[in-house]
Amino acid sequence: MKSFITRATGVFALGIIATGCGASARAPDLPGLDGTAWVLKELPGQALAPRPTVTLQFAGDRVSGSDGCNRFSGRYSVADGIFRVVPPLASTQMACPPEVSAQAQAFITALTSAASYRSEDGRLELLSSAGAPLAALAAQSQELAGTAWRAAGINNGKGGVASLVSGSTVSLEFGPDGRASGTSGCNRYTASYTVDGSSLKFSQAASTRMMCADAGVMEQEQHFLRALESVTTARVEGDRLELRTAAGAIAMTLYRAGSD
Repeated sequence: MKSFITRATGVFALGIIATGCGASARAPDLPGLDGTAWVLKELPGQALAPRPTVTLQFAGDRVSGSDGCNRFSGRYSVADGIFRVVPPLASTQMACPPEVSAQAQAFITALTSAASYRSEDGRLELLSSAGAPLAALAAQSQELAGTAWRAAGINNGKGGVASLVSGSTVSLEFGPDGRASGTSGCNRYTASYTVDGSSLKFSQAASTRMMCADAGVMEQEQHFLRALESVTTARVEGDRLELRTAAGAIAMTLYRAGSD
């Protein structure tokens, strides 16, 4: 009987040891990425071009962004401490200068090669399977107050987003006091705005009453003011601001003033 107890105790002890080993080998939980947006700050061994901005966003099981040359999108997963971007990524096919294309390829390679990541204090590091850093990104601020933008495309009210009339400028500035202002192409305007997370709402704009010779500019101005009133959500991505309606349609796309 004594021998049996000794053997049983030994087996029990081995079980504890095995359980302990299994616990220590368990992959650490990684912080969630859903709903986060980032801007590239470092590629080891490579100096970054100041523009265009390289971005990365996570929503549900989708990953998307701009590699600085083309927009990309695809799926990603995080399980048992392993991060994986599922190939292939869908991408636009724009041609870019050689140095921009090289940086874009380096970033996509880092993204699709990453096996883990580290995220803390507004910084995201993509890591190789050996734990080496492949890329570092900073959290993308969604703050609008104090920012200024220039429109690139405006919903024309016919189900499309039209480019601006050649030579015209449409701007949008968010004051720290909850007032928005700018030029609608011909006239100056002002409106109040409210922000709650990604929700954005403008009041009806007050505008000067000048007439411009180019009929196209006047029509564009009306499209802009109507689009402004239809905005319900905003998303900042690098130097790009996308404003959408309640139905999810693009009201207008804008770029940060001075980014071109």
